[in-house]
Amino acid sequence: MDKCKVVSTPISKRCHLDQDDVENSVEQTKHRGLIGSLLYLTTSRPDIMFVVCMCARFQYVPNESHYNVAKRILKYLQGTKEVGLWYPCHVSLNLIGYSDYDFVGCKIHRKSRSGTCHLHGSSLIS
Repeated sequence: MDKCKVVSTPISKRCHLDQDDVENSVEQTKHRGLIGSLLYLTTSRPDIMFVVCMCARFQYVPNESHYNVAKRILKYLQGTKEVGLWYPCHVSLNLIGYSDYDFVGCKIHRKSRSGTCHLHGSSLIS
């Protein structure tokens, strides 16, 4: 994938991943290895977190469409090598987390909602 054509987004707008039995399945170990490597990379590239986690849902029975989305992430990474989180020297790298809960706050569905925010030093990471 060193000389692949780069793409501007990690996933297409029209892409809808689901569990299809119609398509050809791919080898589980190859797909899981790729997803594992991408999950490791999300520590410095949070912009791919959503799509990598979406691909990780289908590790048990991956098919060609799931593998093609994972390869598209690699094409996106090839074109955005300069993007990522950088941790400067001589800065306190304390991890600070904030959370907010709204127990049964939704009047329609009676569901609880929550949200979190994490800072690494002075940088928002999630």
